[in-house]
Amino acid sequence: MNVMVMAGTKDAANIIKKLSEVKEVNILATTTTDYGGNIVKSAGADEIISKGLNNDELVEIIKEKNINVLVDSTHPFASQATLNAIDASKSVGIKYIRFERPSIDIVEDPLIHKVFSFHEASAKALELTNGRVLHLAGVSTLKPVIGKIDPSLVFARVLPSVDSIQQCLDLGLKPENIIAMQGTFSKKFNKALMKEYDISLIITKESGEIGGTLSKISGALELGIHIVLVTRPKISELSNKNVFTDLDEIISFILKSDD
Repeated sequence: MNVMVMAGTKDAANIIKKLSEVKEVNILATTTTDYGGNIVKSAGADEIISKGLNNDELVEIIKEKNINVLVDSTHPFASQATLNAIDASKSVGIKYIRFERPSIDIVEDPLIHKVFSFHEASAKALELTNGRVLHLAGVSTLKPVIGKIDPSLVFARVLPSVDSIQQCLDLGLKPENIIAMQGTFSKKFNKALMKEYDISLIITKESGEIGGTLSKISGALELGIHIVLVTRPKISELSNKNVFTDLDEIISFILKSDD
């Protein structure tokens, strides 16, 4: 069986690791960066494509590689990638499977402000503070924030890759405002970071437990810091698709797809 895994998350790496243990499965993993490519390679992917793919490119690769199943395990906020995957799999006539990172319950608190986009997040941040803002939502969502907030007041925690750091610099972020590190961090560590940089507000997104959302929120709440939380986009096209939130269940379903 030839399986394409659209990756870019820890969930994807876990799926690839499980599938790589099955000899009859050949795994083609796609990521948008070389950094992500190294992760899926370590997880056990047989072949890797490290660049963003549009609908037509996806269709071409699916045909060329004789893909039987497309597993979409992209980030919950990568809605365009999911739409492309749904369209491409439908046009070629192969099975589409979505791994959806489980949502988490967010407590109701006057310090938590839910919004639907990063443009809204930057506007809300300006409304709530004129102090320092810590961006904890990845470099790809930084542009609309810096577009409205003075870059000297924005601190961003991003992956320690050349590409991520360069994007920050290109957007006007000062080198000393770039916090380059990889990982899902504890509440204790997040609190220490917020205190060290004298943060008055954080911007983050609802990335689920594996994305460290709760440790960011709980750390900020204990310090009395405002939280602007971007909620997940709703993708109506997933309503009639095979969507899983459990790793073992999706692996079992993928393997049964070849029966």
